[in-house]
Amino acid sequence: MRSRCENPRMAEIIQRDGTWTFDGETLRLVPGHDKSVSLLRKTLGELAVPLGALAGIAFEQGKKSGRLRLRLRDGADPLLQATGGKLADASDPYRLLVEPDRYGVAEYLVDEVRNAHLIEQVPTTPCTSYLLPGPPLPLSVSAGDGTASFDGECVRLEWNWKAEEAKSASGTRTLALADLTAVEWQPAAGLENGHLRFTVRNAPTKAPPKYDPNAVELWGFKKDPLMALVAAAVQARLPHPSAPAPPPTPADAPPADAKGHAPAPAPADDHDALLRRLRELGELHKAGILTDEEFTTAKQAVLRRM
Repeated sequence: MRSRCENPRMAEIIQRDGTWTFDGETLRLVPGHDKSVSLLRKTLGELAVPLGALAGIAFEQGKKSGRLRLRLRDGADPLLQATGGKLADASDPYRLLVEPDRYGVAEYLVDEVRNAHLIEQVPTTPCTSYLLPGPPLPLSVSAGDGTASFDGECVRLEWNWKAEEAKSASGTRTLALADLTAVEWQPAAGLENGHLRFTVRNAPTKAPPKYDPNAVELWGFKKDPLMALVAAAVQARLPHPSAPAPPPTPADAPPADAKGHAPAPAPADDHDALLRRLRELGELHKAGILTDEEFTTAKQAVLRRM
């Protein structure tokens, strides 16, 4: 293993599209000032990507320009988590256009990053916590039929004159972070509008974003990608989807048998069968065949056997 006290050679590539600098431990990505640089990248600003967040780096040559690409470990970045691979190439902060006369510099940067990645034995497995902090706060974006603001504790949704009456009549929405279980950003595609939607604990809704008071509808305009920054800022402060489950509290512990011993865990085959049963119960509940009370009772019975 290389000592972190060593002073490795600096690798840097400067382009109109942006500047990437690697010092052996961190890759700093600074968007360029060229008019072709996307609004999302300019708004997000400089990113400091630790070596431990990288899964890989590649350089692709082209006739008119080349392209540097970073691949991050799953779960390392809340922006990528919130957007689910749906960011357009132009808005992708982990991509850099390279002019032909700088191909050699790009290849040198790739070699330096790959060598450090190999020497430090960085795993490529999914992360169980975010290694990047997400966009800086406070954050406010106006797009589609409303404005979404986030200060780290509350999301505020305000509607403009283009919002449906069902939403505007409900007035400004304030959603506490503690009450949110998920956030979803979906870009507009073809004839389908996009959205920024928040899932509120114990208050799920199946209403289309156009009528959902917990969602901003997006129509494919220039500022739509900025709503992804709001999604990322919230995502960074929600429990990580791959984090280990907390140990059960006494109230969650399975009941003991007559001699006071906790029941043995179900065998693997039984465990799979119980998971299938949970899915079946969920489908029956969604279809209206099971009432809320029946579903809760049946689910608890299955969980006690797991």
